[in-house]
Amino acid sequence: MSDDIAWLLDTDPAIRWQVLRDLSEAPAAAVAAERTRVAETGWGKKLLDLQSNGQWAGGAYYPDRGWRPPQPMVGDPDGQPWTATLPTLRLLRDFGIDPTHPAVRAALSGVRQHCTWEYAGEPFFDGEVEPCINGGTVAIGAYFGENVDGIVNRLLTEQLDDGGWNCEAESGSTRSSFHTTICVLEGLLEYERAGGTTPVADARRRGEEYLLARSLYRRASTGQIIDSNWLQFSFPVQWHYDVLRGLDYFRSVGGPWDRRLSEAFGLLRDKQQRDGSWLLENTHPGLVHFEMEAGDSRPSRWNTLRALRVLRWHDTDQAEPRAPGSGES
Repeated sequence: MSDDIAWLLDTDPAIRWQVLRDLSEAPAAAVAAERTRVAETGWGKKLLDLQSNGQWAGGAYYPDRGWRPPQPMVGDPDGQPWTATLPTLRLLRDFGIDPTHPAVRAALSGVRQHCTWEYAGEPFFDGEVEPCINGGTVAIGAYFGENVDGIVNRLLTEQLDDGGWNCEAESGSTRSSFHTTICVLEGLLEYERAGGTTPVADARRRGEEYLLARSLYRRASTGQIIDSNWLQFSFPVQWHYDVLRGLDYFRSVGGPWDRRLSEAFGLLRDKQQRDGSWLLENTHPGLVHFEMEAGDSRPSRWNTLRALRVLRWHDTDQAEPRAPGSGES
């Protein structure tokens, strides 16, 4: 076992089971057993235990003003709070918690029955108005087996001419946003894989083309870097885009390697440290339930796991023989 894999395994079940699945040759039974532990111990159980009255922090997107945390919060109090229901469920999905576990089903039942959006009081799985929020809600709902058909149909009507989405479209913007687009794409992919009844593949591919045509971080018009913050890797990503999030999305889509990912992949590979890890670089400010890593500029197990998955996908695809006449997309 390599040193980097051993280091990744020396942590919470939320990371450990994904390492076993994606980076090792562990038997399926061992992977499943470790995944079950996510809801029963460590970070996953901590989050489940923090739910109250079908919500986290008393709200869907923002904590209720009258809510008082049962334990001290950590993080930057001047940033956005990441403790309400949407960011917490998003984190449980990142953990890969088993959607069928009884404790998880009970938590989702509570959300379905009691959690409503701050904007207009609609039920949580009916969605909100901003596509970045709705994309995250679709990803959560599809992952946990909830009906999000209504949100998906709304998102399909909101796709812009350039292929992506933007929360500012209602204010007149005709250009897509990387932040919003990646949130929607992750939702549509999860929905499609969950067997959603509304066809979304064409819309998803148009959204992917929006990112690929820009090499995941450059302007289509000038080739300039759109935002230098996107070159810094974070976890949890929240609603923010960065290059690692983009690469990990395309890894999850699978299929043959697209050469338009190569520049972003080079950036990823260059960021690997001598010890084999990747750093946490750009923690998004705000209060969180608890910290999972040692902080920015320190080795990050979450970023290392995600980066190694991308490297394995790339290297496996490049090593596979091509049929005569075949080429990259």
